[in-house]
Amino acid sequence: MNPSAPEIAVWQLALGLVFIVVAGGASLAHGLKLGRDLAVGTVRTFGQLFLMGYVLVYVFRLQNLWLTLGMFVVMVAFAAHIILGRLKHRPVSLAWPLFFSMLASYLAVSCLVTSVIVEAAPWWRPEIFIPLAGMVVGNSMTALDISLERLFSDLREKRSEIEAMLCLGADAVEAGRDVTRRAMRAGMIPSINSMMGVGLVFIPGMMTGQILAGQDPQQAVRYQIVVMLMLVGSTALSALIMVRLAMRRVFGKAWNLTALNSSK
Repeated sequence: MNPSAPEIAVWQLALGLVFIVVAGGASLAHGLKLGRDLAVGTVRTFGQLFLMGYVLVYVFRLQNLWLTLGMFVVMVAFAAHIILGRLKHRPVSLAWPLFFSMLASYLAVSCLVTSVIVEAAPWWRPEIFIPLAGMVVGNSMTALDISLERLFSDLREKRSEIEAMLCLGADAVEAGRDVTRRAMRAGMIPSINSMMGVGLVFIPGMMTGQILAGQDPQQAVRYQIVVMLMLVGSTALSALIMVRLAMRRVFGKAWNLTALNSSK
């Protein structure tokens, strides 16, 4: 087996922009108005990934616990910022609850995987911890976005029903149980669907990267299985914590839905 993947030259990297041109042409032809988003996304992809590459070289070389954890905190902070930016109608302030719930759940899952399952020594070894934690953050971020969007959408749609239940003596937990359940389900479904198709429909990114780097496919498979299970767990944990925190803030101490009248 080839011990290393072929290197990509600068001109070959630039050649990959043909796919963006095709996507831009499709957007222009059908009036999708995605040209600006494609351009910004492409620039950010190049800039952010090249920056990450330089930073990782520095972090891997130093092998410092606090630098590794600091980078993890920054990743979570940016993920929380992106989620908040996507939520168009936020009836309550979610910034700090979102950040700390993500930080706690993602750190717990990442530490469990690196220290117990992978048995990295030390557990925060940056070349193992950061890629795994990055996958947790990236995938769970999408799940949280979907869960919160579904939660607030259902709360607005079912408001009269929920308020009727409250008037009949139900507490906030009972009145919002169905809405909470649907929000969590919506966030978890994508990761479960990925488990259904992995290996048959597609080969995931981590497994592909290890195979291209010359890793034994059987070992690459084991790592990928761990990653898939890890992502489902982190998605469920983060969605559970954040949906419940959001529900508490929406109802407030008076057990009413007046917070839905505002948008933050």
